[in-house]
Amino acid sequence: MSTLDWIVMLGTLLGIVAYGVWKTRHINTVKGYLRGEDDLPWWTIGLSVMATQASAITFLSTPGQAYEDGMRFAQFYFGLPVAMVILCIFVLPYYYRLKVYTAYEYLEGRFDLKTRTLTASLFLIQRGLAAGLTIYAPAIILSTILGWRLNWTILFIGLMVIIYTVAGGTKAVSMTQKQQMIVILSGMFVAALILVFRLPENVSFGDAVGVAGKMGKLNVVDFEFDLSNRYNFWSGMLGGVFLFLSYFGTDQSQVSRYLGGRSLTESRLGLLFNGILKVPMQFLILFVGILVFMFFQFQQPPIHFNNANLEKLENSRYKEELDALQAQYNTLFLERRQEISYMMDAIRQDNETAIETSRARIGGLMAKDGELRREVNELILQAAPAAKARDTDYVFITFVMNYLPIGLVGLLLAVIFSAAMSSTSSELNALASTTVIDIYRRSFVTGKSDRHYLAASKGFTLFWGVVAMIFAATAGLFENLIQAVNIIGSLFYGTILGVFMVAFFMKRVGGRAVFIGALIAEALVLLIFWLSGEDVWLLIGGSWRLFKVAYLWLNLIGCLLVMGVAWLLEQTGGERG
Repeated sequence: MSTLDWIVMLGTLLGIVAYGVWKTRHINTVKGYLRGEDDLPWWTIGLSVMATQASAITFLSTPGQAYEDGMRFAQFYFGLPVAMVILCIFVLPYYYRLKVYTAYEYLEGRFDLKTRTLTASLFLIQRGLAAGLTIYAPAIILSTILGWRLNWTILFIGLMVIIYTVAGGTKAVSMTQKQQMIVILSGMFVAALILVFRLPENVSFGDAVGVAGKMGKLNVVDFEFDLSNRYNFWSGMLGGVFLFLSYFGTDQSQVSRYLGGRSLTESRLGLLFNGILKVPMQFLILFVGILVFMFFQFQQPPIHFNNANLEKLENSRYKEELDALQAQYNTLFLERRQEISYMMDAIRQDNETAIETSRARIGGLMAKDGELRREVNELILQAAPAAKARDTDYVFITFVMNYLPIGLVGLLLAVIFSAAMSSTSSELNALASTTVIDIYRRSFVTGKSDRHYLAASKGFTLFWGVVAMIFAATAGLFENLIQAVNIIGSLFYGTILGVFMVAFFMKRVGGRAVFIGALIAEALVLLIFWLSGEDVWLLIGGSWRLFKVAYLWLNLIGCLLVMGVAWLLEQTGGERG
């Protein structure tokens, strides 16, 4: 990386951090540190909410997801605007009326202490694990660029985020996220423009989009109802709505972003702003992945995108096998590029017969491409059994590092690091807030001074940062990071949301019933997830069928299980809590 790129990247990041620390230098109370000073305007809230969700994983893994699987991941976000409207109408008024620090404080007044503690604990487990993934993602980049060992890179990034979060508190998180989102959106837009300009002279933007569509990469909407399909319209609009209701309505990392608003109206506008802008932003990021895919149809990509893995193979006894596969891959690329040129001509002439012929040939060549890549992955695992063979998370960064002009490399790296800082800092702040307010101060150490709890908040921020770094060291076990984050969330969010749904809408159900219902629901969700990962056959409708449930549906299932079991227990003698 050039000196200019280092200057751009470090200047951008240090400038944002310095701004946040300077703007919050006077905060010295628990309320100011954990909740803020109730003075944030709606646009700061909206950008902060977006930045919290848009981690570095979003900008590393999502383009790779589109490169491999097309645009259908966009359906994951279809339910987001609906969820924002529901939260604005039904949930935000409760939080503002009660003036809570965390979402889980409300549950003690509605139910009892044990329900509040259980729900807060479920949040701490899932968000503590997810925080590790948000550290791991940028660690991939830095370790690749600098040649550092991954675990040392994780430690370096984790310490940087911990120092920044401990110093600033929740308002520093919100203030810096506004600048970070401006950098993020600008950087991704620039990346899209560069990709268009880097296409061959005889290939227009329309040509690239047309070919991508014929190759099945623009498959945005799938209306087929299939529980085993992770991304279709129904999983997005049903499972996705429940996931986003839980994430934005009950996850403290998001709740703390809008509890510091000037008023209920400002917070509502901030959430609606997020609901309107977030879906187009995800389309942009996915479309960048499609443009990267088309770019690599004309510029030969590596046979494996993780260069560190290739270096291990080249220095192993499998080098000759790798060379043989590389020779086949080179020939295959030239054949595919030629066939894509034929398809472009057919599209320009609107010749459907020729288009279908080319599509069939390209499909066959892509299948051979996939087979060669799988063989390379098998060699990698033979040479280094502990290696992560799947390389989709490296697709976008490969383009950034090898094909962007000097200066823009630093900007795109600043985008990814800004996202990592924004999401991780808000997560650690939320984890500390929930630990102190819902566990430590409520049940273990009561009646201490404000100064004591401020010190405890900073101490727990450090603790959760260490936990996140430990989990980050194992994050490479996941095939795709963007899916890993959503899977972890889906294992817990449904149960958490179910508790809140009972609290808001089932007034006759008490604490004992919802507490037991939450325990049963969480156990069943974990069981369903485990069964869906195995070859399990169940008797359904009089015939044996393979039992598979895509993870997005776990949010709906968990929520309905809590509500249903709690209602049944209440009807059969549960005591009101």
